Amino acid sequence: MKQIFAAVLILCFAVTGFAKFGGDETAHLEQKEFEYKDWTLKNLRDNSEVNLRSFAKDKKLVLVVYFAAWCPNWHREMPLVKKLSEKYKDKGFEVVAVSEYASLEETKKHATDNKLNFPIVVESEKYEDREKTPHYKYRQAVGDQRKWGSPWNLFLETKEMNKNGDVLGKKFSIVTGEMIEAEVEAFIREKLGLPKENVKN
Repeated sequence: MKQIFAAVLILCFAVTGFAKFGGDETAHLEQKEFEYKDWTLKNLRDNSEVNLRSFAKDKKLVLVVYFAAWCPNWHREMPLVKKLSEKYKDKGFEVVAVSEYASLEETKKHATDNKLNFPIVVESEKYEDREKTPHYKYRQAVGDQRKWGSPWNLFLETKEMNKNGDVLGKKFSIVTGEMIEAEVEAFIREKLGLPKENVKN
């Protein structure tokens, strides 16, 4: 009887742990105050350097999305990011994705298999880098207690961006998890000066 109880207990912990790792992590768009710094990172596709301030220069709004290629929560959000990129790219909106905690090979395969249509840069390549990245520090600054923090979304309004210096700004709209489509699309349309649109939740 004790052995059966122990087996059931272990199974419960296993299921709970899996649900927490791969379960729903949707979060609301919110404004947070913290210093977000400019960066220059390598482009996954051609190894060229991408500087965020320069990248954002001619856009109205940039979504910087941090992700891990192996993350199931990112896999759920990814179709929405692709959709938003395609829909608003010619209206002043751009996406740049920052790869975390996955090898270059894994991330390249992920990008190719899913036909990701936006620039991808690389900040880290190993699980062991988790607490060493700027991504981790930003999450700590805004109270994101998830272990890996993928996806983590930051909207950069270029008209509010500092033109010089390491710090791009000190107040940002972020989503510490998977974005809610109706909410973020309404936000994007407002920032791009577009009329409201009915979007499914």
